[in-house]
Amino acid sequence: MNQFSPTLLRSRAVIGAGFMVLAGIAFAALNVVTQWLAMTLQFPPASTAFWQYGFALVLSLPLLYRLGLRAMKTAYPVRHVLRVLLAAFGVQAWVTGLVTVPIWQAIALVMTSPFFIIIGARLFLGETVGRDRWLATLTGFVGAMIILQPWPDAFTLSALLPVLSALLWGGSSLIMKNLTQYEAPETVTVWLLVLLTPINAGLALGSGFAVPEGLALWLLLAAGLLTAIGQYLLTLAYNAADAAYVQPFDDLKLPLNVLAGWLVFGYAPSGYLWIGALLILGASLFLMLREAGKEGRGE
Repeated sequence: MNQFSPTLLRSRAVIGAGFMVLAGIAFAALNVVTQWLAMTLQFPPASTAFWQYGFALVLSLPLLYRLGLRAMKTAYPVRHVLRVLLAAFGVQAWVTGLVTVPIWQAIALVMTSPFFIIIGARLFLGETVGRDRWLATLTGFVGAMIILQPWPDAFTLSALLPVLSALLWGGSSLIMKNLTQYEAPETVTVWLLVLLTPINAGLALGSGFAVPEGLALWLLLAAGLLTAIGQYLLTLAYNAADAAYVQPFDDLKLPLNVLAGWLVFGYAPSGYLWIGALLILGASLFLMLREAGKEGRGE
């Protein structure tokens, strides 16, 4: 046991899972801030996305200054642009969906993303998607559906926006994973922050630009900080392990966001919440231990 623990802590499987969980915590806090802006303060979604990533860029300037222009040096500019375009439209779909969809429901719907990522990882990245990864992903999705309970007549077209964002973010994540094979996590993060601001500015101008004041300004500053931290942690997760492996750990964002939504807004899904959350947590832990064991055996 004394020999197993240090090995486990040094495992790339554990490191990748840890970064993904930390990113989930950052994004759970970010979703609370975003929904407060949209539902309570009625701040326009497109402008929310612009200021959120604009402040994230400003807060990242010390990193940009330290890295210098070399952080932007890349042999794959087209991939960076395509990745950021997918991410930008995904953000717009997500922020717009949060206007009418509770956090827990939006998160459950966006959890269709692992299917897009795992299929894409097999088709475009050539990653092996074995039985354990499929089983963990399916179990996590079943847990999400138990929490969501999609059978009542409660869905509207706006509820499909998180699914659209899942598709767009899935494509963005696949390109991110491809880029991390050749470039540093800092380069991938910097390109995202630099390109998202002008893209979101164009989208905000097209739908009515709004300037934040008072509480909205402070919340958007917090959103920018959480965005910068979360994106960097996400990049580190994909850099540490296969996309098909780390993605099921993203399912942990569901219980995290359910808890955040209950604490801040006082709403949460009824019924089988904890059964679904247990399935998600169990699937993630099972996969992490299986992958760490394979590393230890040199498979």
